[in-house]
Amino acid sequence: MLLMVVWVMPKADAALSEAQIHDLFSRGKALFKQANAKVSTDPETAKKLYERAALRFERLIAEGGIENGRLYYNIGNAYFRMGDLGRAILNYRRAERYTPNDPNLKQNLSYARSRRSDKIEETQQTKVFKTLLFWHYDFSPNIRAMIFAIFYGLFWVAALIHLFIRKIPRWVFVSTAVIAMLFFSSVCYETIVHIRSPGGVILADEVIARKGDGLTYQPSFKAPLHEGTEFTMIEKRGGWYQVELPNGRRCWIPENSAELI
Repeated sequence: MLLMVVWVMPKADAALSEAQIHDLFSRGKALFKQANAKVSTDPETAKKLYERAALRFERLIAEGGIENGRLYYNIGNAYFRMGDLGRAILNYRRAERYTPNDPNLKQNLSYARSRRSDKIEETQQTKVFKTLLFWHYDFSPNIRAMIFAIFYGLFWVAALIHLFIRKIPRWVFVSTAVIAMLFFSSVCYETIVHIRSPGGVILADEVIARKGDGLTYQPSFKAPLHEGTEFTMIEKRGGWYQVELPNGRRCWIPENSAELI
């Protein structure tokens, strides 16, 4: 698995200095490379080195205030090498928010998903939406916001030219307005969904999904759910999440068995 080099800059309120951030990232990279060199000869030592690398990358997020696709991708790779499928998929999904079209990320996420115990297929409706609304799923929120800003600006530039210099064909106004509205709606929709119904990943080796928010409720399925299974959170109640699985079925799981993206 490829380790991505990432340029990191601290936020204004970061607890780490720029020098500390670069030192952490350099040490994380070095540990990851050392682990790669020992995988075939000393897997236990390699696992410890991957863990140390992941901890340094995670400090960049927690204390350095840095979040980007490449950093989450590196963390996902470290966890996958450790055999922690749940945290690998969790961090690949977080990376996907920033770099959804990265081919290495897509390949690694797809491979990690293929290793899960639970084979839960998406509904046909979801597959159709992902095909028809490809631009919503294939572009990161930042890219979609930038496209909106570009076409919104073009609309008003065309309006000014039409008003003061020369007439502009009507299709120019219609096309720029439609594209701007589509991408604006896409960003707004994702923001609302992320706040109200964020995605998540099961991290526990296995968890019994239940029909209600407590251990006294009956199991929802014959078999438990396993690490790496993805879901959408519908409701949080006490120490429980009500979640919807990719196939549309709903159940309750303990909050401490999973983490939100």
